[in-house]
Amino acid sequence: MKSGIFKSDFILLFVAVIWGFAFVAQRLGMEHVGPFTFNWLRFLLGCLSLLPIIFFQRNSASAKPNPGIVKAGIISGFFLFLGISFQQVGMVYTTAGKAGFITGLYVVIVPFLNLFFKQDRTSVGTWIGAILASIGMFLLSATKTMGMEFGDVLVLFSAICFAFHLIIIGRLSNRFNTARLSFVQCLICAFLSLLVAAVYETFVLADILKITIPIFYGGVLSVGVAYSLQIYGQKNSPASHAAILFSLESVFAAIGGWLILNELLSGRAIFGCALMLSGMLISQLCYKK
Repeated sequence: MKSGIFKSDFILLFVAVIWGFAFVAQRLGMEHVGPFTFNWLRFLLGCLSLLPIIFFQRNSASAKPNPGIVKAGIISGFFLFLGISFQQVGMVYTTAGKAGFITGLYVVIVPFLNLFFKQDRTSVGTWIGAILASIGMFLLSATKTMGMEFGDVLVLFSAICFAFHLIIIGRLSNRFNTARLSFVQCLICAFLSLLVAAVYETFVLADILKITIPIFYGGVLSVGVAYSLQIYGQKNSPASHAAILFSLESVFAAIGGWLILNELLSGRAIFGCALMLSGMLISQLCYKK
């Protein structure tokens, strides 16, 4: 394995760890503020955390003005907003561990989208992975009445949006400066979140001050650091390869929910998680570009 690919893989794995434990921060944050208020605050903080990097890079060759970066940031930021919004609202009605595993379904969705855009044939491995992941998601999410909860459906929609975002970043990462593209997309996400929060939610300073730590983690680490590292890591890693590494965030989400939030999974849910992870792995290992 080339050193550049190994470095990218390590970076993307680190991103998966950050995003996995971010599910815990999101659940804790929404105990005091609405989902869109939380997203607005953390993406705004993420933007602010990128300003020092952009300032020190202002004279570097990679930071030269590129008129296409605004359009690129708007597109990626819009899909990021959709994904994070569905996920955040969905987590009001489901657990952090379940949300993490359902979000991980984008690892199966990505190769399907790649096949669609490239007019390629769907491999047997991709079909097997998709079926296993779908069965696993049902076992994990289905209630005693054998129906999916409302929050689980919303998180599933977020997985689809994140799959589009991952593919878009894969195509844009080598064309633009990492920090600047991350800043634009996060600014778009913060702005759209603020618009929705201003209409449907209320701002109470005392409540915001109660979630200082979750906001810091969700803003600086999960947004400013992780989304920038995603762009940088995908410079040497195709979307389908990056997706399998990102899928491990579901594992860290379940670990975080267990350690910090005391969330427990039933035997059926654990089996569903195992099937989902197996489906993700098979889908990626058997996928051929």
